[in-house]
This record gives sequence, C-alpha cells and structure tokens, in this order.
Amino acid sequence: MYRTHLCNDIRQEHIGQRVELAGWVSVIRDHGGVLFVDLRDETGITQLVVHDENLLKGISKETVIGVSGIVTERDEETINPKIETGLVELMVDKLTVLGTCTRDLPFEIGSSDTNENIRLKYRFLDLRNPDLHNNIILRSKVIGHMRKLMEERGFLDIQTPILTASSPEGARDFLVPSRKHPGKFYALPQAPQQFKQLLMVSGFNKYYQIAPCFRDEDARADRSPGEFYQLDFEMSFSTQDEVLEVCESVVADVFKTFSDKKITPSPFRRIPFAESMAKYGSDKPDLRNPLVICDLTDFFKDVNFKPFANKPVRGIVAPCKNERWFFDKSLEFATKQAKMAGLAHITLLDKDNYEWKDDPITKVLTEDQKHEIVELTGIKTGETIFFISDILPEVASKNAGIIRTWLGKELDLIDENSFEFCFIVDFPMFERDEQTDKIIFTHNPFSMPQGGLDALLNMDPCEILAYQYDLVCNGIELASGAVRNHSPEIMRKAFEIAGYSEDEVEKRFSALYNAFHFGAPPHAGMAPGIDRIVMLLADTETIRDVIAFPLDGTAQDQMLGAPSEVTELQLYEANIAVRGQNIEYFAGSGDNKSMAGGQVAKKSKLENLEELNQLKLEADEKAKVNDIFTMMENREKTLSDIDTSETKPQIYVNEMVNILREDERIQTFSREDLLKNAPACDENSWLVPILVR
Repeated sequence: MYRTHLCNDIRQEHIGQRVELAGWVSVIRDHGGVLFVDLRDETGITQLVVHDENLLKGISKETVIGVSGIVTERDEETINPKIETGLVELMVDKLTVLGTCTRDLPFEIGSSDTNENIRLKYRFLDLRNPDLHNNIILRSKVIGHMRKLMEERGFLDIQTPILTASSPEGARDFLVPSRKHPGKFYALPQAPQQFKQLLMVSGFNKYYQIAPCFRDEDARADRSPGEFYQLDFEMSFSTQDEVLEVCESVVADVFKTFSDKKITPSPFRRIPFAESMAKYGSDKPDLRNPLVICDLTDFFKDVNFKPFANKPVRGIVAPCKNERWFFDKSLEFATKQAKMAGLAHITLLDKDNYEWKDDPITKVLTEDQKHEIVELTGIKTGETIFFISDILPEVASKNAGIIRTWLGKELDLIDENSFEFCFIVDFPMFERDEQTDKIIFTHNPFSMPQGGLDALLNMDPCEILAYQYDLVCNGIELASGAVRNHSPEIMRKAFEIAGYSEDEVEKRFSALYNAFHFGAPPHAGMAPGIDRIVMLLADTETIRDVIAFPLDGTAQDQMLGAPSEVTELQLYEANIAVRGQNIEYFAGSGDNKSMAGGQVAKKSKLENLEELNQLKLEADEKAKVNDIFTMMENREKTLSDIDTSETKPQIYVNEMVNILREDERIQTFSREDLLKNAPACDENSWLVPILVR
C-alpha cells in the first residue's frame, strides 16, 4: 500500500496518528534547517515537515514521493486558511522516491503565462494544474449525472458505430480508407443521426448515449476542431413538446447540481427563429443582455437621410453615456472589427421636451418624427439609439446583433452570475446558398417540415418551417434537435427540393430510406453538447480547458504530433497515393522501413524505380537513367500540349507475314520505315507516350 489517506483528507482529528501519503512535490521551502514541502495529489495539498534534510537530497519539484509520519497541529503563525488541510501538517520520518523528475520543467505547474502550444505539448504536466485538473473531474461528474438522469427517465444506453458511411450533414467528413475495399472509404460519424432513427424503427422506445461526433471544422472558442461529445437521445411516438421537456429537465438539473449561479426558471422561453433574428440579430441570443433590436425601416422611408434611403434599418436603444470617446470607440469597432460600412446614433437629452443632441440624423428629422421615434423605440432621457443599415435585410439584422452583443459587454449590462436559457423553434427548412443560388437544407436534412408533404408541394421552399429546435444558453448553442421525417414520400420530396435525385437518396441513405418502408413510428430527439455545458459550468473561456487531450486551434495534437506522416507500407495497404507529393516513409533500423526510427526521407522517382525493380545502379548509371526520365517527361509534355482536336486519324495497312513460314515476301520494310511515325529519342530508342503513361 502506497498510502493510507489522500492529501486533502488530513484534518485535526488525525493529530497524533501515523499516516502514509503519496503524491507530487509541489513546493520545497528551506527555513533554516527545517524543510517544508507541499505534497500534492488529485485531492489537494498537505504540508510536510522534514527535519532530516538527507531525506530530500536530490529531490526536485514534481518528483513523486511516498511519505510516512505523524500528523501534528500547526503553530498559530503557520496556519494556512487557503487550503483545507491548513490547520495540520505531517512530521515526516520516512520518505521513498516513487518517480523521479529528471528533466527541467518546461513551465511552472499552474502558470497562466505559458504559451498555449507549450502547454498542449506537455499536456500531461498542464493537467496537474489544479484548475484544469478539476475541470476534467467536473466533466466526469457531469457525464455520470447525465447518465443517471436519462436512465431514471427510461432511456437505454446504446452504442452506435464509429465507422460508417459519408452523408451530407453540413460539415466535412473525416474519411477512413478501406484496406479490403480499394477506392472506398468509411466516414467518422458527424452524429449518430441515421443509427438512432433506425433504433426507433427497430422498436426501441427511448435511446441515449454519450456520443462522439467528428467534423472537419475550424476551431472556435466554443468549438473544438475534429471531435466533440454530446448527450444524444431519441424518443419514439414523441412530439416536439415532449422532447423539449426532457431536454429542459435534464439540463436544468445538471446546472442546478453543478453551479451556484442563477438559472432561468422553468419553463424556458420558446422563441421563433424569425423573432430571434428580429429582436436579437442572432439565432443564439444572449438573454442576459437586456438590449433589443427594433426595425426602423418603415420609419426612415419618410426621412430625408441618404445613407438609409431604400435600405432596411435596425435600431438599438442603449443607456450609454453621452461622451464622444465612446461613440468613436463604437464606430471603430463597427468599421474595423465588424467590417460594417458605418454606425450612426442619436441621443435624447430630455424626453419631456423631446430635446435631442445635435447630430446629422436629428437635423433632418421633423418635430413629428422626433416624437414618433420616441414612441417606436421607448427611448428615455440620456439614452442613445444606434442605427445599423445594409442593402440586405439579413445582413442588417446580423450586424445589429453584433453591435447589440458589443454594447452589452462594453456597458457592463451582462449579469455574469446567471444562466439564461431559451429554445429557438420554427427554423426555416431550406435556405438559398449565396454562392451557388441553390436551395439547401438549413439544419438537419432529416427533419419533418411543418405542413408535411402539402407544404413541400405547394409552398416556396424558403418559406417552409421545420420542426427543428435549438437550446441556447448565454449566447451559446447547447443543443440541437428535430422531429424526424419518418415518411419515405416526404423524405424523397424534401431531398428533391435540395437537389438530390431519388437514386441519390436511396444510395446515400439506403438503410434509413429502406427502413421507412417497413413501418416507421413518429420520432424526435435532441443532443445537448457536453463540452459546451462543462465549459459554462467551469466558467472557462475556451473549450480546450474542459477536454483532457484537445487539438490546438489548427487541429493538431501538439503532444502526439497528429496528424502525422505514415509509412509507405501503410499507404500501400490502404490503397492511398498522396497527391502532389513524393511518397514518404520513416527510415527504420536495418531493412525494416515500416518502423519509425529516423527522419522522414523523400524518395525520387529514380529511387522508387530502383526499389520496385530491385536494381542497384552505379552513380554514372543513375545519371544516365535520370537524364532519360527527364527527356521522357519533356517529350510527353510536348506531345500533351499538341492540339489534336482537329487531327484526323492516319491509318497505315501493312501486310503481316508469319516469319515461321517460308512464304515469299511481297514487300519488305526496314526497321526505320516501320518506326518512322514514332519520334526518335536516340538511334536505338523511341518514346511511346501511351505506354509510358
């Protein structure tokens, strides 16, 4: 046994007892012959007192030790109220080194000044940081609590495959080449979408799992590149309301259990997508921010202000100070960071007398219009209206949302001690791609359209709403879900609108499409994101702080070096050729080139030829062969560049003679005559482009 207690267990009731502890040396302090050591394990810190300095000889910080000694009460002047064991210490009389620290630490454990890439490279050290370590413990507890809550509600934990087929779910897939099926690929699942729906068709009532999801996306503060985890669940014979009730009860329970902050009382608000965009300029509104956007387009139709002429206009009333520096700062943010054309404003000095600060807009407003805008916006004395405009309504709303968020933070309007939840509902089923001008799915392609088949047949696709919904907290999307489309006919028509033929639907979603022909129940589901939930509970700025071994912002693993080169043998077995690169392999010991052990070696075409044909060429022979390669490549390029679009085929018919028979030859051809249409490279060689290719 290495220890009888954990470091954070030692209390006053243990005074006089012999205990054994084990952990890492966090700090060593020498107080004139008496050494004090902070011993750290996962639970906390205990102060060790060592009178025999020989016990600590050769021991450095982060060395792993086991100690034995008697628990004593600290002197009054050495009491440390910052730690739970601050009233006691351990008088050590026995010390054993369990793991030496033989290299210099790349950074101080717990330091916040260290470059993040260095911390990620030595993640095993960074995870010793109590704050980061506790985040991972919190994550484990949250997931355990989620499992308990789901099982209490009758859900079954069912695992679905990691190797699956590629499907159009909005992001790029991570592809896995098949060794046994050359030219074909598996895909890592972006979500267990089809599998969980197939479970409902299979007769399971309620499914859930802590599901890994893989998407080849760029990183953000609240999005880890590569993979993430979600509490994925699905319910058969269920409506949108029933799914939202389950999601709300589970998420609210988790936040109440693991946070002391205020939480939105049930039921959570349900805000239609169109209303959310109009009022908050986002489908992920931060409801801690009290600012609301108002549509002033109709108002400015009668105002002689050229910058807003014939354009949609959005307004935001904010309680900001009437100071020039703030307006300059807001304009700088709008133009330089938000990339907007500008940001106008007017300030109400006295509501009772409708007195406005002299600004370009107020100069063109009539007295009636000054009264009208007060009534439209509800502005009060001392407040300012910020105006956002653009040619496109959706851009004006989006930019207004950006300004709303910025104003909320700059004016300190956000209550940092609360979690404000809401559901966004009634998403549009389709949208028009700005670049291709084609109709595409907005969210989940497997959603049920509101109005069913009739809507798909008779409505403008961009006007059709879907039974799709998101859970949002403090401006972060925590979950997304939908009532599923379980009708083959509706599914076929929905995908047809998005540009998929019936053959494509059957090919890409064959299992799901086929299953729906065998009696599929109505079903719906949702998937709260675990990483983001833990990030909010841990009150951290980046999602990487709640993942044990995350990728960096460029989707690289600084610690293990992924993504990395692989051996030539691995590429060969996977039937992979790397486009635009010479084949690479790790030079191993001896003749085993499939084992890593040296630096990456790039092989030329000549070296490939030598290896594949088991040739051993001398230096002068290599030079000659290399010249031939170069000449062949140049000749091939010359021929490839010739325009043959108007060339008519030339046919030469020559009588063939069997040389094994002694027939009389009617006509004889020389070697040169037979090869006169082949361009000679030298006197004995001819380039035959088709064969070379």
